[in-house]
Amino acid sequence: MSPTIAPLAASPPTIDPSATAFMIICAALVLLMTPGLALFYGGMTRAKSVLNMMMMSFGSMGVVGVVYVLWGYSMSFGGSDIGGILANPFDNFGLRGVASTVEGLTKTVGADGMPVIDVFGADVWIPEVLFVGFQLTFAIITVALISGAVADRVKFSTWMVFTAIWVTIVYFPVAHMVWGGGLLSGAEGGIPAKLFGVADGVAKVVPIDFAGGTVVHINAGMAGLVLALVVGKRIGFGRTAMRPHNVPLVMLGAGLLWFGWFGFNAGSELAADGVASLVWVNTTVATCAGILGWLVVERVRDGHATSIGAASGVVAGLVAITPACGALSPVGSIVLGLVAGALSALAVGLKFRFGYDDSLDVVGVHLVAGLWGTVGAGLLATETGLFYGGGLDQTLVQVVVALASLLLSGVLTLVIALALKAVMGWRVADDVEVAGIDSGEHAESGYDLVARGGRVGVTSGGLQHDARHHEEITEGATS
Repeated sequence: MSPTIAPLAASPPTIDPSATAFMIICAALVLLMTPGLALFYGGMTRAKSVLNMMMMSFGSMGVVGVVYVLWGYSMSFGGSDIGGILANPFDNFGLRGVASTVEGLTKTVGADGMPVIDVFGADVWIPEVLFVGFQLTFAIITVALISGAVADRVKFSTWMVFTAIWVTIVYFPVAHMVWGGGLLSGAEGGIPAKLFGVADGVAKVVPIDFAGGTVVHINAGMAGLVLALVVGKRIGFGRTAMRPHNVPLVMLGAGLLWFGWFGFNAGSELAADGVASLVWVNTTVATCAGILGWLVVERVRDGHATSIGAASGVVAGLVAITPACGALSPVGSIVLGLVAGALSALAVGLKFRFGYDDSLDVVGVHLVAGLWGTVGAGLLATETGLFYGGGLDQTLVQVVVALASLLLSGVLTLVIALALKAVMGWRVADDVEVAGIDSGEHAESGYDLVARGGRVGVTSGGLQHDARHHEEITEGATS
């Protein structure tokens, strides 16, 4: 008779140092994107608005960073699903327990007693709190992206309140629906499963959104369009040239965005593996092609290829490849980026045709390239795409998910924007807008265009003395 052997208790998993280090770096890269966006947007505004534009990005960092820890993570990835729309904000309020259920990730307690997650069932464990930090950076930049649509004319206080409300009512539910097992995911109860059925507990056709085409770019682009319509046009829009005041700043911001975007896309694999490597290459070549697509349109249409066009092509290519970067080949990524650059270059002129003042082309770049990238994934995905013999199913799912994101973001943003317009008001006073929103809202200016030397740190009286001394010298020279 064989003895009864009791099964050994499974030892708790240990954190994988390489995957954890990779994700810490990626989270830092994504966080860098928001200051990069501040430079990109700031350079595109007029000199009298540069600080306000940059402050809208930094303000988003302050508000969303706090809100995400308090209830944002719980609403996005909490364990109690509410109708496939959001998760219970109180399950992990303040990251209590950090014990939510993240779709596609196995969760348990690690050897050091901290909650850990298994990256896609591959026995590669990273701390769950690191996943929180990574997702926090996505929420921050999504809100910051919207600000470019209403540059030069919005009260900073209203923007800060909008940031807290919008990220709670719009971003967190969309993130749950797409990434947290909700209605727009591949979960058994989601819309794709209802359209094409279920196999092994998941939808037969799973939506492709690797790093945020719907959650980030379509969401932010549609919100930007709604805000531009509710807030109204800048004084002089369509009559006065409103050119970027600092093109090198724009180019620097675009470069930082590109650099940080590797954390955005490759980091969404949550592990340093072959897929992350492919994503890196796809992200690079799509962005390169985005530059070329934009510049070709400019050259044919306007006769010149511009620096602003090159920087905008960078962003268009990055936006388009974001949802598709894990599903395409490098050649397919080139096609996707090339079309994205061309489409966005054509789309930025729509605001003049239809009369809405999208100041920094959030609609033309993020909404248009985000829609193309999401739908294009259904055409160019190597396993399920239409052009690779996968049939129409994947493309139809991509269209449905994109349209659902558009509708949800548009309606909810409209409600928030109209409510804030009635309660707080959106616009600064006309004289403040004309004189410069930097001085009116922040009592600062981006550039000292008056001083002619003097000591650093002198008092106001000293500055007045220097000015009088300068006048005396000038009068003596002209007498």
